[in-house]
Amino acid sequence: MPISSDSPRPAAPIALVGARVLDTDANVLGGPAVVVLRDGLIDEVREGAASAPAGTDAVDVTGRVLMPGLIDAHVHVTQAGTHAEIHDWDSSYHVARSAREMEHMLRRGFTTVRDMGGAETGLARAVEECLFTGPRLLAGGPIFSPTGGHGLTHIVDGEVELRKALRAQFRDGADHIKLTVSGGVIAKMRIEALGFSEQELRAAVDEARLAKRYIGAHAYTAEAVNRALSLGVRTIEHGTYLDDESIRLLTELEDVHLVPTLVALWGMLQGESRGTIGEDARQSVQDLFEVGLQTLRTADSAGVSIGFGTDLHGSGQRLQLEEIRIRARVQTPEAILRSLTISGADIVRRADRIGRVVPGYDADLLLVDTDPRVDLDAIADATRSRLVVTAGEIVD
Repeated sequence: MPISSDSPRPAAPIALVGARVLDTDANVLGGPAVVVLRDGLIDEVREGAASAPAGTDAVDVTGRVLMPGLIDAHVHVTQAGTHAEIHDWDSSYHVARSAREMEHMLRRGFTTVRDMGGAETGLARAVEECLFTGPRLLAGGPIFSPTGGHGLTHIVDGEVELRKALRAQFRDGADHIKLTVSGGVIAKMRIEALGFSEQELRAAVDEARLAKRYIGAHAYTAEAVNRALSLGVRTIEHGTYLDDESIRLLTELEDVHLVPTLVALWGMLQGESRGTIGEDARQSVQDLFEVGLQTLRTADSAGVSIGFGTDLHGSGQRLQLEEIRIRARVQTPEAILRSLTISGADIVRRADRIGRVVPGYDADLLLVDTDPRVDLDAIADATRSRLVVTAGEIVD
């Protein structure tokens, strides 16, 4: 049954007949199976079965590969335009644009996204209540920055002010909070500068611990990354310049993750995502992109937990799947698929619910026309045939 704005969850039972299930843990593609979806969950995976169980709606997907829905761990669903445009939009138009961007993300195959700055919990609730079609959303509210810090952010200074601001966000249901602990690519704050004092970072991590949530950090330089990890930050966003100490912390500390976002840089070089850039800035971005590729290669070889992120804005949102092709320059298909599924599920703390095609997990799935382990374009090419399932319902 196609999902629509008035189709309440749980979904009607569906049997996907003839699918070959991709085991993302073992990196193995199984033989034909019947996968039963009931009440928004994967109810059964019947290997070798040829027909649908009684009482289910059979959907013939013979020859297609069934895999977990994709997870983008760094998006900005509310930044559907340039920063200047966003400032001119009223709230109702802003929500409508965000809803459209989320539907595009879902149709590309992303059934779960983690917003790293901008999305309020009301958008996540709207998806859950089927008020519009989109991926499951982990919302973190605004980005927090100190005075003089990077980006379009909510400014907070001092331990008391930071604690109050975080408490308000966690009270309202924020899944996580992002702090800017370094400068950025195109910002008034120099990329090598550090944001927030150690006392402020400790206070933020403590507030997240009290709320049973976590802190993610916008960080480019090794100094910023190492400082954040040593003070208890859980996810590093971007992390372009890493050193040996960064790799040691990322591999030895428990439950820490790296989320590179190379397509955002690539998009800037194409004149999208954040608009046009001057020639001086272009060379800086090009250098940063090349360093980021090598950093990704190093982190992957060292066994760092790496999530899939895009960090796109405005017209660049349509480049979301290009991150897959960019990563393929330095990573294997197996590593990329893991980032898109299992590692992503760990990052959003839903490893017991998403990222695998096993009974009891959420029926957030993607059907593609061939094996992505040998043909990554099966997922990276938006023009290729695909069928998206969210909460047990097929997206029409």
